[in-house]
Amino acid sequence: MKKQLIFGHMNPDTDSVCSAITLANLKRSLGISAEERVLGPINKETKFVLDYFKIKEPKYLNDIKLQIKDLDYRKNCFMNEFSSIQSVYNYMLEENTTGVPIVNNNKKLLNLVTAKEILRKMINIKDHILDTNYQNIIDTLEGEEIVKSTEEIKGNITAVSFAHSTFESIVDLNRNDIIIVGDRHYIIDLAIKSKVQLIIIIGNSSIKEEHIKEAKKNKVNIIRTKMNTFETARLIMYSNYIKKILNDKSPYVVHENEYYTDFINWSTPLKLDNYPVIDKNGNCKGLIRISEITKLNKKQVILVDHNEVEQSAIGLEEAEITEIVDHHRIGRISTSAPINIRNMTVGCTNTIIYLLYKENGIKITKEMAGLMMSAIISDTLLFKSPTTTDMDIKVVTELNKICKMNVDAYAMDMFKAGTSLEGLSVNSIVTGDMKSFDAGDIHFTISQVFTMDYESILNNKEEFLKEIEIAKEKNNSNHFIFAVTDIIKNGSYIFFDKGSEDLVKKAWDNKDMTLGTFIDNCVSRKQQIVPVIMDALEK
Repeated sequence: MKKQLIFGHMNPDTDSVCSAITLANLKRSLGISAEERVLGPINKETKFVLDYFKIKEPKYLNDIKLQIKDLDYRKNCFMNEFSSIQSVYNYMLEENTTGVPIVNNNKKLLNLVTAKEILRKMINIKDHILDTNYQNIIDTLEGEEIVKSTEEIKGNITAVSFAHSTFESIVDLNRNDIIIVGDRHYIIDLAIKSKVQLIIIIGNSSIKEEHIKEAKKNKVNIIRTKMNTFETARLIMYSNYIKKILNDKSPYVVHENEYYTDFINWSTPLKLDNYPVIDKNGNCKGLIRISEITKLNKKQVILVDHNEVEQSAIGLEEAEITEIVDHHRIGRISTSAPINIRNMTVGCTNTIIYLLYKENGIKITKEMAGLMMSAIISDTLLFKSPTTTDMDIKVVTELNKICKMNVDAYAMDMFKAGTSLEGLSVNSIVTGDMKSFDAGDIHFTISQVFTMDYESILNNKEEFLKEIEIAKEKNNSNHFIFAVTDIIKNGSYIFFDKGSEDLVKKAWDNKDMTLGTFIDNCVSRKQQIVPVIMDALEK
C-alpha cells in the first residue's frame, strides 16, 4: 500500500501539527502506511506541546510535486561495463528497449549505449584486438571450456587459413595472440609452444590430450565452439567488453529527485528517448524512456486543518488528495476522484480526529490524548473563542480522563510558552501565521499572533508597519490585516497596511479606528475577523 503523507497548512500551528501526528497514528493503527509531515517550522507553543509529551517533531515537507522517482521507469535497468557487447545487445532485445545505461562494479553510471550505436561501431570496426574475459567468449560463441588459465583475455585475433609452413613463416606468435583454428594439430601445437593467450577450436574439432596438458602447463587458454571459421570470426568481436565501445561524451541524465515537469521541459527539445536515472551519489537507478511515460504515480496526501490550495503544500495539484479532515469552510480545492471528507463545525480538527478514533475502536494513548487535548485548548483559546462548541469541551473532558492533568494550569503554561515574542524577528512575528482569502477579485491576507506582550509591538510600531507593507507586496495581497491577539484580555489589536484604513473602519464600523485599535471579544480569525472583512468588501 502506498504511503499517505499527512500534513496541515503552510504555517503550522498546534492544531495542524497535532492533527497530522494523531491522524497518522490512527492510520498506522488501522494498518495503513502513513507519515506525518509539516510544511514549515513549528512555533513555540507547538514545540512546548511536543516536548511536554515527548513526541518527535514531524519531518519537513518541502513540496509534493511529482518527481522522477514517482514514475514507473525501468528500475535496475543497466548493464555492467564488463558485460559483453553481445549480452548488452541481447538484453536490449529481451527488454524491448533501444538503450541501456552502463555502470561500473559500484553501480556508478559510466555512459549510455544504444542499439544503433552498437551496430554502427561494430560494422565500422577496424581493429582485431579482443579485450574481454573468458566467460564472455564462451557465452558469445556458445563455446565449451577446454583449458582456463586466466580470466582476463586480451590480444590480437588471427584466423588461421594458411598452410602450416606458410603460417609459420609469416606469423610470429606470442603471448598477445588469439588464434582461431580447426583440427590443425600442428598449428595448435605451435600456438601452445608459443604460449599464446587463447586458442579457439572451431567446428567442435578434436584436440589431443597431450595438447591440453601442454596448454595447462604454458597457461594457454583453450575454448571449443561448434561454429565455423566465418561465424567465429564474425561474432568474436561481440564478446568484447561493452566499455570498449563507449564514447567519451557524457550522456544526458535525470536525477531521481528531479521534478517531472522540469525533466519534460529540458528533455523535449533533445528529442531523445532514453535517459539514465541516477541518485544524488551518481549511482544508476535505472532507465527512463520518454515513449513509455504513461502512468504517473502521484504522491498520496491527506490534508488536515485546511482544504485550500493557497494554504497547502507546493505542488498540491500534482498530488492525489485521498482525504480531508478539517473544521474550516470548504475552499476552492478540487480532486480528480471522490474522496473522504470529514468537515465539522467544531473548534478544532483534533475534536474530529478524536471521534475517528472512537468510531474505529482504536485505543487512545496518553501521548495522543495529550496532543489532541492541547490542540483543542489552543484552537479554542481554552474555550474562550466563539468557535468553541459543546463537542470540543466534551472531548477535552474525555481526553483528560486519560491524561489526568490540571487543564487550566497546563493551558496557561502552554499559552505563556507560545505567546512569548522573545528572540523573534519582526518579520517572523508578522508572517508566522498568515492565511490568505479571496472575495471576488480581491485577495486579502489575515496574519495573527497571540501574545501577552502587546507593549513590545506597540513600542516598535514603525518596524511592524514597514514589515506589513513588505508582506502585503510579497503575498500579492490587496489588503493585509495583522491581528495581535491577547488571550487574557480576550481581544485583538488590529494593524493594517496603508491602503486598508477605509476597509477596516467599514469592517468594524468605527470611523475613529487607527493602527493598533483594540477590538474586544475578537480572538478568532475564522469567525470574527474574516467574516467582517468579507462583509466590508461586499458593501
